[in-house]
Amino acid sequence: MFRKLLTGAALALSLLGGSLSAHAQNIKLAVTDLVGLEELQREFGPFKAELERASGLAIDFLPVTNRTAALEALRFKKVDFVLTGPAEYVVMQKRANAKVVAGLYRPDYYSLVVVKANSPLFSLLELKGQHVGLGSVGSTSRHLGPIQLLADAGLEPLNDIKVTHTHLRLAWEGLKKGDLQAVGMGRSDLENFLAQEPKDQQNAYRVLARSGDLPNDLLMAGEHVPTQTAERLRKAIVDHSTSLIASIGQGAEHAKRYQGMRFLTSIADKDYNAVRTMYRTAGYPEYAEFIGD
Repeated sequence: MFRKLLTGAALALSLLGGSLSAHAQNIKLAVTDLVGLEELQREFGPFKAELERASGLAIDFLPVTNRTAALEALRFKKVDFVLTGPAEYVVMQKRANAKVVAGLYRPDYYSLVVVKANSPLFSLLELKGQHVGLGSVGSTSRHLGPIQLLADAGLEPLNDIKVTHTHLRLAWEGLKKGDLQAVGMGRSDLENFLAQEPKDQQNAYRVLARSGDLPNDLLMAGEHVPTQTAERLRKAIVDHSTSLIASIGQGAEHAKRYQGMRFLTSIADKDYNAVRTMYRTAGYPEYAEFIGD
């Protein structure tokens, strides 16, 4: 009888241990546009904590130095989930067969080409031969979107204009000084810049052209991630979307970026064909590697 009791107790402890282990399942999360653990914790720490609470999963951040590093981490199973943008999606889906868990819809997410209000330029075609500033190479809203606007207007962006890629704040200053005739950027970038200008200068700029709305940011799972784990995370996002949206907006740099956002769980690959067109326009027709990495 004593042996049976011991055996039963051992079995119960074993089952309990297995249950605890399942409950405390660890996953690793990377964010492609942030470098360093400190920045990850500052910008996405509240979101991670809320997602842990909602899903019952233990989540560890994995800092990555660039988009290629995130892709390789997915391919070699060093990271399980990646929060990334539309430009990264088309490469990760092709190279790593990554799966979409959820989309992050950002209202008013589009690209702009901005000039000074007193500029003599009133059409994109007039930018031929001009000096245009763009943000980081490979950015959806700060690079790919603006050059597609130029291409759609009839220009050959790789040949017809002089492009300077720089930190967008430096490009903005270059526009103000007249060193650049136009700057490509995202809608939220323009709002941030104008908010920092003196009131009498906030009407000193105008939009020469704007794109249609860009595709959603995405939370993606590596091919190695079990379907049930990805579904568990998706269910947590659906069931707790309000608190998760509130938490993702607590990061100082991302508060405006994700203002008014919502999660989407029905994402079609064809929605990203526009981004594939942008890659071709930029001279990367295979969209199999990240531009600038």
